[in-house]
Amino acid sequence: MTEPHRPDPAAETPHPHSAEEYDPSASSLTGHVDPSVMAELLSIRSSIDNFDATLVYLLAERFKVTQRVGFLKAKHHLPPADPDREAAQIARLRRLAEEAQLDPAFAEKFLNFIISEVIRHHQAIAEDHGQGTVGQRSTGQAHSDAGA
Repeated sequence: MTEPHRPDPAAETPHPHSAEEYDPSASSLTGHVDPSVMAELLSIRSSIDNFDATLVYLLAERFKVTQRVGFLKAKHHLPPADPDREAAQIARLRRLAEEAQLDPAFAEKFLNFIISEVIRHHQAIAEDHGQGTVGQRSTGQAHSDAGA
């Protein structure tokens, strides 16, 4: 007699960092602060969680669009980087950050990180189209036309 098939329990366990297992009330402060303070903290953190989720989805959409730019550049043998576009976009976002009362240096670092990822994607697209890393900056810094 054969035993019935039993699914592997590990295969059914969601990834430990999946959204389904996120506990918005997780805190090392639980039990150490006044419950009303904890409730207010969790309420504020809920708003932060919503912003974080929105940022993730916005970044995903942004990268979908920059992928289109990467394919267009590869198709027309354009370099992955556009230093003039980058400089203009960084200056623009620094001004926006100041208006929004956000540290402009932080905004610039954040944009530079995004730009470096976009360039990496554009380089990969160019390589897939048999172009190698045509047009990469000689400085070794990864910058793009503000991520597009």
